[in-house]
Amino acid sequence: MSVAVSLDRLREEATGRSAAYLLTVGSDGRPHSVSVLVGWDEDALVMAAGNRSVANAGERPLVSLLWPPVERGGFSLIVDATVSSVTGNGAGDNRIVVTPTRAVLHRPADPGSAGSPGSDCAAVYSRPDEPGASR
Repeated sequence: MSVAVSLDRLREEATGRSAAYLLTVGSDGRPHSVSVLVGWDEDALVMAAGNRSVANAGERPLVSLLWPPVERGGFSLIVDATVSSVTGNGAGDNRIVVTPTRAVLHRPADPGSAGSPGSDCAAVYSRPDEPGASR
């Protein structure tokens, strides 16, 4: 069961982590992942990205960000988001702005055992108007 928490908690969890992986979907339906540095602009997440990521995000605005665990056995931070805007001129001045819709901390249930079933998840943020969000 997910528990809605504040956007401030998402900010806390993202702070101090290194680069994230931006996950977009190409026109052929295949996932595309790239490493990005993420910043905040009020309640939006902002990142520079390559031409392919910008094109994918502009055409298919549901994206995810994944920050790997900080330490072995730690939690990954996974954020689902909707693209608010994309800008790019093809000359390296590309920018993607996203609005987070849901975020969880995730790790395998037994981090010391490869292939163990289940997971250990904790909700970090859920936009109240997002379908399936707990109230």
